[in-house]
Amino acid sequence: MPKGIAVDKQGRIKERTAMSDTNLLLTITVVVFFILYLSAVFFLGGSFTKPQNFLNILNNNASLIVLSCGMSLVMITGGIDISVGAVTCLVCMVSAVNLEQQGGNMLTVILIGLGIGLAFGVIQGFLVAHLGIQPFIISLAGMFFAKGMTTIVSKEPVRVTNEGFLAVKETRIIVPGLGSANKAGEYIDAYVEVGVVIALLVVALLFCLLRWTKLGRSFYAVGGSNQSANMLGINVRRTKFLAHVLCGLLAGLGGILYFLHVGSGDVANGAGDEMNAIASSIIGGTLLTGGVGNVVGSFFGVLSLNTIKRIVSSLGFDEAWWSNITVAAMLCLFLVIQSVVLLRKSAGGKGKGTVEKK
Repeated sequence: MPKGIAVDKQGRIKERTAMSDTNLLLTITVVVFFILYLSAVFFLGGSFTKPQNFLNILNNNASLIVLSCGMSLVMITGGIDISVGAVTCLVCMVSAVNLEQQGGNMLTVILIGLGIGLAFGVIQGFLVAHLGIQPFIISLAGMFFAKGMTTIVSKEPVRVTNEGFLAVKETRIIVPGLGSANKAGEYIDAYVEVGVVIALLVVALLFCLLRWTKLGRSFYAVGGSNQSANMLGINVRRTKFLAHVLCGLLAGLGGILYFLHVGSGDVANGAGDEMNAIASSIIGGTLLTGGVGNVVGSFFGVLSLNTIKRIVSSLGFDEAWWSNITVAAMLCLFLVIQSVVLLRKSAGGKGKGTVEKK
């Protein structure tokens, strides 16, 4: 059995060490985020003191939050999906062409986004789960395919002028009590975009899925050990397949949210988002080895990742490589922390049975 997986008299999975590891890594991520942000507020001041600055992190990264949640699901099962950024780009381009050249509307955009994401999830999930092909190779092929298809749809940027779409894009949800005065002394309400609300709902739903459903517990069991999960009667292939399907759907949804934020299709849309999603998941406490992770941690991973980028920029290091170096250092730090957790698990598991039956 994988460490942290136990069964009761009825053979149901009980949450033990794996969930405590998840909570430990989540706590570390949350603490690091608050240290970073509060340090920026007290030592840098400026825009960091205004609530809208924090809300802008959410506005600019609603899509990445959804992508990171999908990435975490796959990583918890021991897999990975590096096609999500290219799928986001493809969804944006196809949606833009549909609105501008084919008379589409928001309903067709939603169907296109979810349809593309579902197609990638089903195909890649089948190849990984049922044919046993490495998820990195399959999703790499998916990434190249999505990038190629985006270029086929349109090589040039497509800016959307559809009034119905723009009405949704420009919708602002006021957050009471968090506004601030501008330089002219005028009070400006704090707001979030529609995509932020959707992203937060996704985080909440996936948290409930992982915490309180049989499928969610199966994700952790499969990530801990395929063989042990089989012994518990879990359909490993089906579980891996569903993880990739959900990740694909979330990539499609992430593409819709990205499109709602930028309002155009471009071959550069979503560039590097797959790496940012992986980094956010790792910073959020999802182990690359599988079996441990939490979408709430991925949410805070996104916040931490973008907070450190804003801090570096505020310090005057505007060149892109400074942000990349800082993110790399932060990622290495969390990988070291995860290694320590794994060593703790190994030490704790010596001399102990990993299946508890009463």
